[in-house]
Amino acid sequence: MYVKNKMTRNPVTISKNVTIAEALDMFAANDFHRLPVTDSTNRLIGLITEGVIQANTPSHATSLSIHELNYILNKTNIESIMIKNVITINPDALLEEAADKMRRHGINCLPVVDASHKLLGIITQKDIFGSFIELMGYYEEGSRIVVEVLEDKVGILASISALLAEKNINITNLAVYHDDVVNVVIRVSDTDGEKIRNLLEEAGYLVTDVRVNKA
Repeated sequence: MYVKNKMTRNPVTISKNVTIAEALDMFAANDFHRLPVTDSTNRLIGLITEGVIQANTPSHATSLSIHELNYILNKTNIESIMIKNVITINPDALLEEAADKMRRHGINCLPVVDASHKLLGIITQKDIFGSFIELMGYYEEGSRIVVEVLEDKVGILASISALLAEKNINITNLAVYHDDVVNVVIRVSDTDGEKIRNLLEEAGYLVTDVRVNKA
């Protein structure tokens, strides 16, 4: 799955000449937490976030009066505080790359740009989480079966798939987790989880968990 498939296209942007007060109003009115900053050609030049604003403006606990604080917020443009060296990603990058970039850099969003740095979209942690839930078929009707693989060898997945196919059981989602042991997580459209458990155990597989989701 690619970034371009899950990003928010044509996101709301902001100009570098907008004041901090105006940016805060946009955040509040639209429940935004971040906004890409673009020039007149839609080229990405920065990023402004609630955290950046908080870190660069006086708090109400300072000795400044409300009048002085409002004056600063209304006279300071976001260009002076925005993140300029923005970490971005290509639309054809894999979602795994986006997730890895966010984790490595401790950020929760990535503007998506083309080769000329034109803004195409934005992808967030929320988008990544949603894709993971979709990938695992969490909301789909069916059964989720976890098989612990005692001997990780070539052909395990093919054998399990063939066994289920023989009984006309459709696999809708599949994942393999490598930890101290190898767990194969299979989601099928059949809601008779115990039937599938018995089928797999009779074939010699160790089933450690069965969960059924009915519509």
